[in-house]
Amino acid sequence: MTKVLIASDSFKGSASSSQVAEYIAKGIKKVDATIDIKKIPIADGGEGTIESLLSACHGKSYTKKVVGALGSEINATWGMMSDDEAVIEVAEAAGFIVDKSKVSPMKTTTYGVGQLIEEALNHDVKTIYIGLGGSSTTDGGVGLAQALGVHFYDDNGQEVGLGGQELIKIKDIDISNIDGRLSKCQIIGLSDVTNPLTGEEGSAYVFSPQKGATSDEVEQLELGLQNLRKVSKKALGKEYGDTPGAGAAGGIGFALLTLLGGQLESGIQKIMRLIKLEEEIKRADLVITGEGQMDGQSIKGKAPIGIAKLAKKYKLPVIVITGSIGNSIEKVYENDVDLVISSTSSPMTLEEAVKNSDKLLGLAGMTAIKAYNLRN
Repeated sequence: MTKVLIASDSFKGSASSSQVAEYIAKGIKKVDATIDIKKIPIADGGEGTIESLLSACHGKSYTKKVVGALGSEINATWGMMSDDEAVIEVAEAAGFIVDKSKVSPMKTTTYGVGQLIEEALNHDVKTIYIGLGGSSTTDGGVGLAQALGVHFYDDNGQEVGLGGQELIKIKDIDISNIDGRLSKCQIIGLSDVTNPLTGEEGSAYVFSPQKGATSDEVEQLELGLQNLRKVSKKALGKEYGDTPGAGAAGGIGFALLTLLGGQLESGIQKIMRLIKLEEEIKRADLVITGEGQMDGQSIKGKAPIGIAKLAKKYKLPVIVITGSIGNSIEKVYENDVDLVISSTSSPMTLEEAVKNSDKLLGLAGMTAIKAYNLRN
């Protein structure tokens, strides 16, 4: 009996990791109902991180009212993996906002992420995993730190406000009132990018345009982040702006390292270890993974590539199912992927693809298993 492991990331705005796996599995079963399918929710630090980790360890989810990215109160989900381990997603409290006309990273804040960290500390946890993907912010994690007791002062000794536009005003930082429980808790940021905080590959230039920043705002945000680095060095005697991943989630990576004493890890690598994915891969004949879009940039920390590399340790065929195929897909094939299948096989709008994701992913599942059968 053929054993298929489906471990796909979510298709953002279309289907969760669990839904993607379910749709693909239905397509496979239409070809051969006897196939043994194992479905595992997966994420690389972005959307779906809570689902993946709580599913694997049978944890419990909670909801907390926090300050959202736009400053209004929202409900955000977080989870307890065990009695002393928590998982948080930046996207829950400071998530990506589709309508760019209503938002700018000059104003969006990570304050709510700090409130989620505080809530986890209230549960006496010793480790907090923070998925850093899917943010709408470029505030260097300042809002997050403010929620945990860090003060950022301007020229007049007044606390700066919220949002990326405030970074340039910071002249001093005081961490003396930071939540003392952080010193007894391990903070681990899970990232799918390796970008530094500033520079051409930094948070402002690479990511803030995707979050609604104009060209002028990108320059202002870059100057603000540079200022944050400079003041951190002067006030604290340290700053980790050049560390890979410091630019993740609009600079939250920097805040975790510099202000909270945390650390950063590859999201997909850490999550694969936490959910013991290798044990499931050992038992499979075929691995199917995927995410919303695959292109040459996907090799830099995205879930399908991490899964493919682990599968190749056991010489297993790997098929990636994706919503769309972008530029330089040959780089994906150079990184242990045998076949990439697009679920959108004919021209259609994004809205049509989202509406028909169940049918499209089912057809892609049929194609994947037929391709595997041809190989064998």
